[in-house]
Amino acid sequence: MAARTRVALALGSGGARGYAHIGAIQVLEERGFEIVGVAGASMGALVGGVHAAGKLGEYTDWALGLSQLDVVRLLDLSVTAPGAFHAEKVLGKVRDILGDVAIEDLPLPYTAVATDLAAGRAVWFQRGPVDVAIRASIAIPGVITPYVLNGRVLTDGGVLAPLPIAPTVGIPSDLTIGVSLGGGDRGSARTPETASAEPRPVEEWVGRVRRSAGQLFDRDIVRSVVGMFGAGARAGDDEQIDPTIEPDAADPASPVRFGRFAVMNRSLDIMQSTLARYQLAAHPPDLLVEVPRSACRSLDFHKAAEMIALGRSLTEEALDRAGLVVPGVDPERQGTGEETDDDLR
Repeated sequence: MAARTRVALALGSGGARGYAHIGAIQVLEERGFEIVGVAGASMGALVGGVHAAGKLGEYTDWALGLSQLDVVRLLDLSVTAPGAFHAEKVLGKVRDILGDVAIEDLPLPYTAVATDLAAGRAVWFQRGPVDVAIRASIAIPGVITPYVLNGRVLTDGGVLAPLPIAPTVGIPSDLTIGVSLGGGDRGSARTPETASAEPRPVEEWVGRVRRSAGQLFDRDIVRSVVGMFGAGARAGDDEQIDPTIEPDAADPASPVRFGRFAVMNRSLDIMQSTLARYQLAAHPPDLLVEVPRSACRSLDFHKAAEMIALGRSLTEEALDRAGLVVPGVDPERQGTGEETDDDLR
């Protein structure tokens, strides 16, 4: 009897792009791989937690039914808290799906990674209520309010561990697979650009500003929050964001205007992507699936179907490139849904 290939799975942070994790898990299971442990940060912790609890199907059905208006209602806007949203309505639904379950009672090892803001260190949740661990891990700085637990102020695990490979090291497995949500676009440069700090004539750089801003808006990054409320939404007079924004035609030297959230969101995105590359160098997985940062906006939680499909296709491509097949299964039948019980014995 051929043993199934055991997989330790690391699921990265990245907001709504995390729906791609569902597609990745679906493909691995369809192809006969056995997921024997999961570690996740932020959305990766959420998807990994519901999978470890055996409730991924129920969660997926719920996510697929979310409309854009449903997402706005679930985010429960906060005015005074240290975060734009409380996210308690979302967590309430997750609790309903999970039930009262502890990490140590799950059928497979599970780690949710959060960040202790005061201590400046990562926190690995490997025991205690699953829903509490998820709540701490998804607290995106400035977006979802931090979670206070036992004297710790906890925020998004992606701050320090965008792709938490390290917690999977102790899981007995044949393969470690990482699903990163911070992949770069094809052709994007990773090398630094040299520049002069000396001011130059406006005509030399205004075109670059326009092109850079256009690329951001083309990728739907800057409008990751306000876009769902409509163009021109504002949090204050100094924060108006318009999809066609560019330097003022009457004053071409005027800078492109970014709202506070846009600056914070884009900065975190870039920092986490860079940090993930360094961590991957220290703890490289056997297989890496990379979902581009531009795949969808951080709060596009109504795009579950699109992101699940993307996660499936990218995982299939990565497995095929690596030539990974399940022992005892005809390679031509893997991923077709035609595998039989005899194939997997």
